[in-house]
Amino acid sequence: MAITRSNSALDVVIETGRTFFHQKMQQMREAQVKRRVYRATFVELSSLSERGLNDLGIPRSSIKRLALETAYGV
Repeated sequence: MAITRSNSALDVVIETGRTFFHQKMQQMREAQVKRRVYRATFVELSSLSERGLNDLGIPRSSIKRLALETAYGV
């Protein structure tokens, strides 16, 4: 008769580590998406002329704030 030992404690530790890793990876992906939205908004608004910005009612000094609001909801 062979003696068997349960690895349930080790399995729990491995699964917890795997879950933590996947959560951190998901947070990094979400941060990357938000950063891309911020940069795209900032670049697009920055490329507009003064006349274009005035037509939209956006002062040039508000571009960074608007990009942050768009990406992060700040």
